[in-house]
Amino acid sequence: MINTNRSSQLPSHRAYLALALPLTISNITTPLLGAADTAIIGHLNNPAYLGGIAVGTLIFNTLYWLFGFLRVSTSAFTAQAAGSGNQAEGIAALVRPLMIALLIAMTFIALQKPLLAAALYVIGPEPDVAAQAVQYFDIRIWGAPLTLVNYVLVGWLIGLSRLKETLFVQISMNVFNIMLDLLFIQVFHWNVAGAAAATLIAEALGCAFGIILVLRSQIWKQWRQNKTSEWKQWFQGSQWKRIISTNSDLMIRTACLLAMFNLFTSQSAGLGTEVLAANAILLQLHYMMAYFFDGFGNASSILAGQARGSGSIPLLRRTLKLSWMWTAAVALFISVLYGWLNRPLVALFTEHAAVQEIAGTYSHWLIWFPLSAGAGLVFYGVFTGMTLTYPVRNSMLISLVLYLLAIVILVPSYGNNGLWLSFLLFAVGRSGFLVMYTPHLFRRLN
Repeated sequence: MINTNRSSQLPSHRAYLALALPLTISNITTPLLGAADTAIIGHLNNPAYLGGIAVGTLIFNTLYWLFGFLRVSTSAFTAQAAGSGNQAEGIAALVRPLMIALLIAMTFIALQKPLLAAALYVIGPEPDVAAQAVQYFDIRIWGAPLTLVNYVLVGWLIGLSRLKETLFVQISMNVFNIMLDLLFIQVFHWNVAGAAAATLIAEALGCAFGIILVLRSQIWKQWRQNKTSEWKQWFQGSQWKRIISTNSDLMIRTACLLAMFNLFTSQSAGLGTEVLAANAILLQLHYMMAYFFDGFGNASSILAGQARGSGSIPLLRRTLKLSWMWTAAVALFISVLYGWLNRPLVALFTEHAAVQEIAGTYSHWLIWFPLSAGAGLVFYGVFTGMTLTYPVRNSMLISLVLYLLAIVILVPSYGNNGLWLSFLLFAVGRSGFLVMYTPHLFRRLN
């Protein structure tokens, strides 16, 4: 943990990058669970397969991302415990969200039929696409406990700055997923069902690795020696109140984000199967950009959490400065790189000439995404690390209203161009409205 008592020991650019780069590598593998399915399925001879994967992935993004606070808040509370040197609270920061994760997962499984029916009704895909999406859903839903528990395990490891372990879990899970995708789809010809089965097995592997790493950690071993005197801390009412308040704000934030993506996909489906498939590819490329930023956001979250735990204003100021500088650098880098490689990247996802052409026609919109969304993605980490979450909630609510207005005004006149412009306006809003709350961070330390 960083010593926050003297300004000379505040994190340098090198120290920040030592946190951010492993987390970036770890995070960039996450969208590969969807991207590998999309890319391999995209080379088959039926665009409905790709559409089915797009709809199925959207449903699980909705289910899982809505409860993404399990990773984010676990990381924040764990970093704060580390900053204050409270080892017992560090263990409690793992156990409490594990309880929540298992309860949510069991609810998903119990309600899988109505959840699927409601999702298909809202999205409204064409019948052949819907049939493929049902196959995908019926298999992947059984991975709900694995996915949500893995959110908590990875969040806990990140909060402790156990970056090598986090990297190992994420990369091993995704490499295994790609290998199984190739086996099940290309060799066994299971198509969409094969993609779902590959992801399910990969999630099980990642969860198993995460549990092993937690059990082997030093903090867990030390707790095992004193657990009889500490387990009651898990049920402290004041701590559960903090968790509920923080997670409620983050859940609303994620609900706004998912409403945006759901409406985006629904609007895409209304423009035809080929446009839906093309936009699905572009969204996968967008996810890779966003997860790249998330690595820096997670680094800022760790430092902000330590600043909150230790009460260090100098560390918070340094965290904000590093966040600003690296947001600008990363945004420029990604925009230039994507502008250079966007056509070859699209070709990696599908061999269908019509889908390639449509994706290529609209790919220029993503050049502006890093510059529009970078600050929102990185500073989200600062605010969550401090567990100051009402600004996150408010900024997303305002951005969603802006997006809805843009959809109503732009899509009828400009079609898919209007849809992508609305997408960028949402990104600009989430950055601008959140940054306006930056002065509130210092009040949390007073």
